[in-house]
Amino acid sequence: MATEPFLKPGPAIILVEPQLGENIGMVARAMLNCGLTDLRLVRPRDGWPSAEAVATSASAEVVIENTRVYQKTSHAIADIDRLYATTARPRDMIKRIVTPRQAAMELVAATRAGGRCGLLFGREAKGLKNEDVVLADTVLTVPLNPQFTSLNLAQAVFCVAYEWFQAQDQTPPSEITLPKNIHPATKRDLIGLFEHLETALDDSGFLQIKEKRPNMVRTLRNMWQRAGLTDQETRTLRGVIKSLVRYRPPSDD
Repeated sequence: MATEPFLKPGPAIILVEPQLGENIGMVARAMLNCGLTDLRLVRPRDGWPSAEAVATSASAEVVIENTRVYQKTSHAIADIDRLYATTARPRDMIKRIVTPRQAAMELVAATRAGGRCGLLFGREAKGLKNEDVVLADTVLTVPLNPQFTSLNLAQAVFCVAYEWFQAQDQTPPSEITLPKNIHPATKRDLIGLFEHLETALDDSGFLQIKEKRPNMVRTLRNMWQRAGLTDQETRTLRGVIKSLVRYRPPSDD
């Protein structure tokens, strides 16, 4: 029987430090059920490739064989310009929170407009660390029975992937049209801006209080994430930082 073509393009599924190959295989199966094929792993505990993943993938070879492995989350999301972090726990961050259904509509609109999107999932036992969540534009939470919200990794991926699949014929019109040759900033662009600014602030003494530095850095990064910068805007901001660092006003002494 001929199979239907995959729905492309689709969001990448990024698993941060997945523990069991069996769980990765079940994620691959859930992805292919919903037409998704871009699976990325960050530091899988038991290594890769995995015979256990193949065994539980139910012949989802197109996902397994093309899975990419990274040592850092920032590397796995470098080409992505819209990232959703999945978490069931409240975080001490100012982040927009959406359900899988809302996220799916946004993802369909973004990918059809040429965007590169990703869905970030954490460790089976403890989920994502704050250092990963801060890199996301939006937090995604599955509304479940408040008395029992436990999902395994494949279930969590399937919840979101299924909504993506169902939203294919419900794409809202795009509200933002970028000029030709102007694109949303990728995570590589944004992380470069973050690090450039933080280095300058370290040198100026703004981040000199050691115990406050991590929270100040997270606040700055979240602020820039919410700005919806383009690649051109990140280059302009880095030029501004470079100019300010180079310029030193005359001393009053």
